[in-house]
Amino acid sequence: MKTKQYQGIDYQFRPSSYSEPQDPLETILLNVKGTNRRKMIRDYWKAGKLEELDEKHLLDSLDEEQRRKLGRIHPSFMGGEYLPDLEASGNEIARIELESTTSDVISIRVSPDPVGFRYCIVDEYETEFEQPFETSERLLTLEELVEFINRSGTPETTEYDGSLALVYNEVNAHDSDRASLRHFTTITSAFYPQLYEHFERVFDEWAREPQEEES
Repeated sequence: MKTKQYQGIDYQFRPSSYSEPQDPLETILLNVKGTNRRKMIRDYWKAGKLEELDEKHLLDSLDEEQRRKLGRIHPSFMGGEYLPDLEASGNEIARIELESTTSDVISIRVSPDPVGFRYCIVDEYETEFEQPFETSERLLTLEELVEFINRSGTPETTEYDGSLALVYNEVNAHDSDRASLRHFTTITSAFYPQLYEHFERVFDEWAREPQEEES
């Protein structure tokens, strides 16, 4: 089934490269693993005080001791910090962040390939994700990236309806109402600015759908 498209979103948008985002802030954030560190960098950037931020918070990856220190503050500070390291010359092109206790993250990554580009999905638990394709000759359009996310998943979540974007909402909806889970999942991309807008509309519609009661 073709993915629903929303007015005002350019689904044929194709970035010029996967090397460097056009937004300078996104270039700084590009491969910073930790969700809370990313938020911190954004806050300092918006306040015009990025130079005051400790340099270790700008690192793509932290060492084990640094991660333990963050985890002592709150488990959510570990979110994203245990993602696998990127391959050389690889980049994250989309990021799925969950409002779980440990702020879990799923990272969609791209690296150069003889065919053109190779894609993979990773999280912090060595989950084996199923994806509709592994390579492409050209950079993806926004429509193609949305389709990639919608058609990806894991063997453990096939019993639930919905794409990789919605499956974590669906799992939690068995114990909570949909409205309370409206912001459980957030999807962003440094290379596709409107990816966030597309899925925010998806989540709005999902939260408004009637919820089947457990028998």
